[in-house]
Amino acid sequence: MPPWDERSPALDAIHPMDCIRGMQLLPEGSIDIIVTSPPYNIGKPYGAYDDNRPRQEYLDWMGEVAGEAKRVLRDVGSFFLNVGGSPGDPWIPLDVAQRFREHFVLQNVIHWVKSIAIPRADTGRYDILSDDLSAGHYQPVNSRRYLSGCHEYIFHFTRHGTVPLDKLAVGVRYQDKSNIGRWRAATKDLRDRGNTWFIPYRTIRSARPHPTTFPERLPEMCIRLHGYTPATVVLDPFMGVGNTALACRTLGVHYLGFETDDGYIACAREVLGQR
Repeated sequence: MPPWDERSPALDAIHPMDCIRGMQLLPEGSIDIIVTSPPYNIGKPYGAYDDNRPRQEYLDWMGEVAGEAKRVLRDVGSFFLNVGGSPGDPWIPLDVAQRFREHFVLQNVIHWVKSIAIPRADTGRYDILSDDLSAGHYQPVNSRRYLSGCHEYIFHFTRHGTVPLDKLAVGVRYQDKSNIGRWRAATKDLRDRGNTWFIPYRTIRSARPHPTTFPERLPEMCIRLHGYTPATVVLDPFMGVGNTALACRTLGVHYLGFETDDGYIACAREVLGQR
C-alpha cells in the first residue's frame, strides 16, 4: 500500500467533501481502482446538487475530475466510469468520455445492460429457452420518438491502455461445451464474458433514497475484472448511498469515498453498519 500522510482522508470511510478537493488530499499514485458514476446533468432530483448545469460548465467540471483522478491512480490502475444519457440527449456519455480522453486511454467500453428481450427463435439450436424471455427493469419512455433506455456505458480508462485484466473472474460458462479444450486457453468451462454485462436492478418496493445509483454488483464486477488483493484501494469520488463501498466490503478490499450530500452519507453509513 502506498504511503499515506496525516492529511490524507482515512481509508474505509466516506468523507463529506467535494471529490476534487478530496482527491487533492490523496498521495499521487495511491489508488488501484476507481469505480464511480457522476451526475449525468439530465435534471435528476438530487438532494444537494443541481443537475441542470450549463453543458460547458458541466463538461469542464468532468475534465477537472479526470485530471485529478489521473494523478491519484496508479500507473497500472483502472478507472471504471459509468455514464448514461437521456433519450433526448444521448450525447452526454460520449461528451464526458471525450473529456476523459484528454487524460486517459480508453482501454475498453462495457455496455451495462439493464433489460433485454430474447425471442426463443433467436437462440438457434441451443435448447435453453422454452419461451421468449424478457429480463430486467427499465424506466419506460412515454414518447413516440424515442426508445426506452435499457443500457448505459461503463468506460474503462487506464493511463496507457496496457493494464492486464482477470477476464475469467467475471467469466461465464460455455453454452456449447464442445468448445472446452478446443483452444489452448479453453481448459475449463469458463469463457470471457465480453463487453456486454447484464446487471438488473433489484425490484424496488419503496422509495429510492437516491435517484440514480448503480447496483452493488456493478462495482463488484469491475473490481473483479481488474484484479485485487486485500491491500487494494478502491476510490469512488461520487459515493452516493455507498454501493461501491458495499462491493468492497464483500470482496475484502479497502474503499474510500467522497460525497457532498449529508443524507446520502447517512444512508450509506447505516447500510455499511448493517453489513
